[in-house]
Amino acid sequence: MKKLVCAAALAIIGANAMAADSSVSVYGLLDVALVHESGGKDSGVTKVSSGVSTGSRLGFKGTENLGNGLAAVFLLESGYQPDTGVLGQGGLLFGRQAYVGLQGGFGSVLLGRQYTPQYLTVALADPFGSGYVGDTKNLMIPTGNGAGRMDNTIKYVSPAARGVTGEFVYAPGEVSGDSSAGRQLGGALDYNGGPLRVRLGYHNRNNDTATLKNTSNARNTVLAAVYDFRVAKAHFAYAVNKGLNSSWLRNTSNPYNEPGVPAPSTDSRDTLIGTTVPFGPHSVLVSFINKDDRGPLNQDSRQYALGYRYAMSVRTELYAVVSHIVNRNGASYTVGSAIEGGTGNTASSLGIRHSF
Repeated sequence: MKKLVCAAALAIIGANAMAADSSVSVYGLLDVALVHESGGKDSGVTKVSSGVSTGSRLGFKGTENLGNGLAAVFLLESGYQPDTGVLGQGGLLFGRQAYVGLQGGFGSVLLGRQYTPQYLTVALADPFGSGYVGDTKNLMIPTGNGAGRMDNTIKYVSPAARGVTGEFVYAPGEVSGDSSAGRQLGGALDYNGGPLRVRLGYHNRNNDTATLKNTSNARNTVLAAVYDFRVAKAHFAYAVNKGLNSSWLRNTSNPYNEPGVPAPSTDSRDTLIGTTVPFGPHSVLVSFINKDDRGPLNQDSRQYALGYRYAMSVRTELYAVVSHIVNRNGASYTVGSAIEGGTGNTASSLGIRHSF
């Protein structure tokens, strides 16, 4: 009997020790807003929508201490729409992110579905954080397989050295008999020094498939900078986009009834300038994005966005945002939000966001 008691005690001690070296947390976010869209071929639409400021989500993340400064890490993040209850990202169970890896003094090595360094660079520069109806994605492409995420990704993130970190990502195309078709790679250099943050991101995607060969690669390079003056933050980004699928249209259903089939640019430059002005629980956000199409059609576009946020608490926020796009020479860009493509060139939203 004494042996059984000792064994049980040892098992409990061992379980507690393992628990002390491991942690798993559950987190989430709910975003719902009243949105009005106008300026498209159809009359305006008013709707209750989810994922306007940022995608609603339920996530699980954890670490396990393996000793000698080494740890196993994982993250599983599912997107969903609180207004209807359906899954996001085309119905994928963990469509936002899903990865596992190791981290230590060498940095981090992560495998799974993850954000591209180029997309994270654009999101850094955007006062709206790549969300709300002022979203950069309305004019600036989020690289990867969709909305800035790469499937089948191997990512390395270096440790910081004097404020500088590096990232590298690679994803095979997984096309039988052709190792380059569909292949993606990219990287970023990031400097974080006090009030100044500067980041250079790059992404390269091979557009070949099992049946489509000898296409041009999509190549996207972006430089982003944010400076915190305390009374306000200044935001800037400049992007160079070249090749097939280096730009995109969020709404591909010809939303303005343009003659022919609208096509995104294959050679463009994007410039973003903006500011965030916080005062107490309030924040005012302003951004301007110019897409300079260098192609023969010269389909330039500009987006103007103005927003207001009120932090009711650390976890709950109210917001109001309006955005307008000016298209030229038959360009067909639309005002969407964090997860929707939009139907016209103007949109406004009034919403609430709560995290847990």
